[in-house]
Amino acid sequence: MTRAWFLPLLLVVGGSAVATMLFLDGSPGVAAALLLVFVVLAGVNSPLIFPRPIGALEAQRRSAADGRPIVYWRPGCPYCMRLRIRLGRDARQAYWVNIWRDPAGAAAVRAVNDGDETVPTVVVAGQSHTNPDPQWARGHLFPSA
Repeated sequence: MTRAWFLPLLLVVGGSAVATMLFLDGSPGVAAALLLVFVVLAGVNSPLIFPRPIGALEAQRRSAADGRPIVYWRPGCPYCMRLRIRLGRDARQAYWVNIWRDPAGAAAVRAVNDGDETVPTVVVAGQSHTNPDPQWARGHLFPSA
């Protein structure tokens, strides 16, 4: 859990330090704007932008029952963020599994990626797609979107 928040915390602390120096040098407007940029970057790189993750076994059980896709991801992954942002509200229709919090999820990703933990890995109807293009994912996973 701590490594998921390492980058966001680093961005906030680093941004605060830079903003403090700018503020003390007499540039409060620039300091506030820069701090805001760092806070937004921290938010985007945090697990907060992703739907609530569930365990891999539960996701597999639910997906088998209702056919919804499973997205294996990890915090700080730019490709996962890109997929999440491009899916928009439709992202909540998928089951999201954080491989850093769920060993079974990490094992499932390694099983379909030749031992690598490459994310995002999207599983729909038993077929895995590693790092799919967000446009493809939006059109094929959620055709009504």
